[in-house]
Parts: sequence; C-alpha cells; structure tokens
Amino acid sequence: MNKTSLILIILLILNQTISAQQIAPPSGRIAVVADGNSPDPDDLGGTAITLALLRAAGLEDRLVHYSHSCDLIRDDRISVGAEKERHHLMQIACDITARRWGGFELLTFYDAMWQREATINDLCWAINASTEDDPLWIIEAGEPDIIGMALKKTPKEKHRYVKVVTHHPANDNAGDFYSWQQILDFGIEEVRIPDQNINLKLDHKKWDWAKNHSDPRIRLIWTIGNIAEIDNIVNFQKGKWDCSDAGMVLYWITGANVNDGLEAGGMEVVKSFLENYVSNNPEQKKK
Repeated sequence: MNKTSLILIILLILNQTISAQQIAPPSGRIAVVADGNSPDPDDLGGTAITLALLRAAGLEDRLVHYSHSCDLIRDDRISVGAEKERHHLMQIACDITARRWGGFELLTFYDAMWQREATINDLCWAINASTEDDPLWIIEAGEPDIIGMALKKTPKEKHRYVKVVTHHPANDNAGDFYSWQQILDFGIEEVRIPDQNINLKLDHKKWDWAKNHSDPRIRLIWTIGNIAEIDNIVNFQKGKWDCSDAGMVLYWITGANVNDGLEAGGMEVVKSFLENYVSNNPEQKKK
C-alpha cells in the first residue's frame, strides 16, 4: 500500500469517527415549524438540509411534525403571485427531498397558512404525546404563531415537556398573533442558541462542492437552496447560499443543551454528515 492510499484511508476513518461521535441527540421527538412564504426564502435550503441531516443521522423517525409557510399574514413586500409561488416551492422542497433521501414516508408536510387547522392539530398531537422521558423539541424556523396556537389548544401540564429551540429574535418577534413572551408564558422551555446565519449563510461558491457533487441527492439539495439566491423578491440573499435554520436541527442532532450540541455548527459539519451518508448508502441504479 502506498503512502497516499494510506493517508486517504486514515482520513476516511477519522471523518467517519468524528461524524459518529457527533450524533448524540437528547431523548424525545422533534418538530419543525418553518416559514419560507415570507420575503426571506432561506427556508428552501434550510428545509432540504434539515431533512437530509435527519436522514443522514438515522433520526428521521423522530421527526413527528413538519410545517412550512407559517407566516400567516402576507407581508406587503411580497406580491400575491410571489406568495403563491413560495407556498408551492416550499412544498416541493419538503416532498422531493423526503422522497429522494427516503425515510419520511409516514410524515405529512403541512402548509401552515393554507392548512392552518390541520397543521395546528398535527402539532397538538405531538405536544399531547409528550412526557418527561419523551419531550417534544420544536424548532422555531419562522414566526411563533402556529406554536402558540397549538400550545393554547393543549393541556398546560403537557407544556413542561415542550422545548422550543430558537436562534434569532427576527423569528421570535415576528408573530402576528403571539409575542415571544406569550410563548414563554405557556411554560415551555426556551432553548436559545447563537445566530446560525454566521456559519450557514455563506458565499455561494463555498457550496460548489454540493453543486458539483457526484451524488444527485446532494446536487438536488444545492438546487433547492439555489432558488433562494436567484429569487428576485429580496436582495439580501444575492451571492449567498443559506440554510441557517438547519443549524438548530444540527444542534439537536449533536446533543442540544443536554449533550453539549454544536451551537455553531457550520458547512463542513453538514458536508461531513451528508457525504458520509451517500457514501455508505449509494443509490441503486434503475434498470
């Protein structure tokens, strides 16, 4: 065996060991409430990365709720037509990522604005199933209103087993029906981590590894996130590939506040998770 081959094998083993050590989720289940229909389109990439990370970590069965388009009142900065497009794009991001990565066949992805009652009821079911040994971790990847509406419909004694993970006051303070303080008043546990935009909203070229990847599942994720960059509704995504909300899921996968999760996990960690998975789980070629 030559020196180059030996080095490559050692690096591969180290990479797999590092990833294995990082998968240390706390007990309980996870729910994601995202927007994506607001003028900020980063939830497209965030959704694709979130689902792929959960699958790569072998934790897809612990995702018990996923809803998008939770901005319940249209912002004047987005037209009626563009708003409609965003709903469809978010649904596509959910459905196609789930189908191509697999493992989410029993999960329904809800449009919170267009399916408000069904969305709230589904989240209520997840809250009601919570216990001390099986808490619910809600990822606040958008406005807090759906979370508040579900908490209002569920027994107060269940709220002690609900933990809401947040990383940005722009989400906390954007509710049309609930303030962040009102969410806290339900008696849930606030789990706050640093702004995930710092390490996961990066120059577009830094994600070229995904754009040019040999595995189509990773190229798919890049394509979904790229839509946000070429969207002409806002300018602050120009030149950026953004999956910042997925940082909260990465934090949960790696331990959250129970097992010292990665509060500032970046692109390299995401890349390691996804590449290890596709390397160990190659797609079967169709005949």
